[in-house]
Amino acid sequence: MTIERTTSEIIIKVPAYVNVEGLQRLLDFLTYREVTARSKASQDDVDQLVSEVKKGRWARNKRRLVS
Repeated sequence: MTIERTTSEIIIKVPAYVNVEGLQRLLDFLTYREVTARSKASQDDVDQLVSEVKKGRWARNKRRLVS
């Protein structure tokens, strides 16, 4: 594996035999970190959003899940 830094990016080269699924999970995590790096949301904001999403999900699936 090699890592090269240029003025505008970091280039990581890995051998072809590396597990693609694991590499994709790593790239997904790095994408998440990049997207959230400038977020001004607090943990309370995130918790409230999660709560709202869960309530809506339960309302949509209640009939299907409860006989």
